[in-house]
Amino acid sequence: MKIVRNGSWCYSGSVDKPVDIVGLAYDFWFELAKADEILELGETPQPLGQDGLLYYVRFKHAGELTTPTWPDSAGYSTIKSAMKAAEERTPGAITWNPSSSLNQN
Repeated sequence: MKIVRNGSWCYSGSVDKPVDIVGLAYDFWFELAKADEILELGETPQPLGQDGLLYYVRFKHAGELTTPTWPDSAGYSTIKSAMKAAEERTPGAITWNPSSSLNQN
């Protein structure tokens, strides 16, 4: 798991809430259904993006580096489309930090 973007949005006009975009090298929801033995007949994983990842929005677990994680969205093939999905779910604007500010191992 890799946090590729992070930021915050203002809840109720006064509380900053975190959000991030994580990249996973697999389809989280497909693998969860597979582990729970509830795949639909013929169901296949979502294809990974060009860089070999799917991108997921996290609100509840934003900033956590431990795995496994729990995303709050479907998987997206690009960072930009995941960011757009995050922005559509918040009542106010998201302030995204520069991607160069991410410090990970």
